[in-house]
Amino acid sequence: MRGRVDARGRRARGDPGGGVVSGDLARAEAVLRAACGERVRTAVPLAPFTTFRVGGPAALFLEAASEDDLRTVAVVARELALPVLVLGRGSNLLVSDAGFPGLALRLGAAFRWVRVEPPRVRAGAAMALPALAGVALQHALAGFEWAVAVPASLGGAIRMNAGAHGGEIAEVLETAEVLDLSTGERAVVKAEDAGFRYRGSSLPDPGVVLAGTLVLRGGDPEQIRARMDEIREWRRRHQPLAEPSCGSVFKNPPGAHAARLIDEAGLKGLAVGGAQLSRKHANFIVTRPGARAEDVATLIRTVQERVAERTGIVLEPEVHLVGAFDLLPH
Repeated sequence: MRGRVDARGRRARGDPGGGVVSGDLARAEAVLRAACGERVRTAVPLAPFTTFRVGGPAALFLEAASEDDLRTVAVVARELALPVLVLGRGSNLLVSDAGFPGLALRLGAAFRWVRVEPPRVRAGAAMALPALAGVALQHALAGFEWAVAVPASLGGAIRMNAGAHGGEIAEVLETAEVLDLSTGERAVVKAEDAGFRYRGSSLPDPGVVLAGTLVLRGGDPEQIRARMDEIREWRRRHQPLAEPSCGSVFKNPPGAHAARLIDEAGLKGLAVGGAQLSRKHANFIVTRPGARAEDVATLIRTVQERVAERTGIVLEPEVHLVGAFDLLPH
């Protein structure tokens, strides 16, 4: 069954083509170019912007240089029903081979900054989590060691409540600064109002996280460094870091581990086209040269079906599917 999902990975509604009609797309391009110039590009391949390294082009692409750019995007998105895909480091996205029929939006250098007033660390949404973990170490701030090897931007991590090694964003975030693309309004959202849940949040959608403030705690630099080294070494031993992947593909179901369920179903190493379940970590899908996004989506669906047949548990993808796929996961 052919299906379509939107920029947040949900089954989309309305226009069967998955985006704006060609006339509206041309108008959107014209308005964006008037404000942002040649930084607005067309038919930009998205594979290089995802850690899977697969996927087709975005109809429009913009690397935002300021909040003014984002406000322009908000107006265009609202008035012309332009779908917007906000790109972080692309570690939780699977873009279809047909691509994304709207605007792919990436935050530029203006959103990569950090200010430290211990125990608080305030940073732009484009900052990489490993870099922020390094800043925390420099200031002898503990509580963010878990992020040292997470391949995500701060903005993406806040939106999906990223976590690893016993920690997660919800535990250290004080506030998030967010631009709601449906209204153009900027808001400071307290962590307790963000609707955080396991690998998710209730932040405005569509919306752009602009910055976040973390509250950490004072610690011993040597202990912080030792914990970071321990995490890096664990990942080196247990995860296929040398191959393209999105990290964990499935969320852990209550009381269980997705990797264990997949392994016990005898699926390690299972391949569909150029996509394969890693032999090193059962909850990782790695891609080979020539892989297609459809290969990955089909493998996800196959794993879901095989695990469900054996256990009755339907694994929920952690990765967001974007665009049109021939076979959607459950």
